[in-house]
Amino acid sequence: MLNENIKSIRKSKGLSQEELAIKLNVVRQTISKWEKGLSVPDSDMLISISEALETPVSILLGETIDEPKLDDFKVISEKLEVINLQFSKRKTTRQKFFHWSFISLCALIAIVFAVLFVLNSPYLSWDYTNPETAVMGVGFHALEWLFVRVAPIALIGAIVGAILTREKK
Repeated sequence: MLNENIKSIRKSKGLSQEELAIKLNVVRQTISKWEKGLSVPDSDMLISISEALETPVSILLGETIDEPKLDDFKVISEKLEVINLQFSKRKTTRQKFFHWSFISLCALIAIVFAVLFVLNSPYLSWDYTNPETAVMGVGFHALEWLFVRVAPIALIGAIVGAILTREKK
């Protein structure tokens, strides 16, 4: 079956054994052996033959290809619909997660600002003659200074993120 298919398809494409052999980088005798059924190409060569003859491997092997039926299209469309629903659900879940993450970040920033405001930098009244206290005081001051500088930008970003990820109705 394979040998006859190679020969008939080669001829229908108007190729000689020599021309097909050149395309496949084999000698003409190899093509002749395949067409006479004296040898069989390996799987990689079969793929190369199908590409050279612009024919699916299944046709070379003699398989008949059934035309898709209307029921097949219905099954495929139902599967695609399920997949689309899953993607939509995943997108919605991800959007809600980010939305609530941005809202939580806004709340956290506001709480830390309120705590810093209420505490009014208590480390400023510490005794800095003790080296350990001095290091801790400088560390707290650096964190507070950095937070006060970065938090407004993060708050604005979180508010914008919460607005952009809100559920649209």
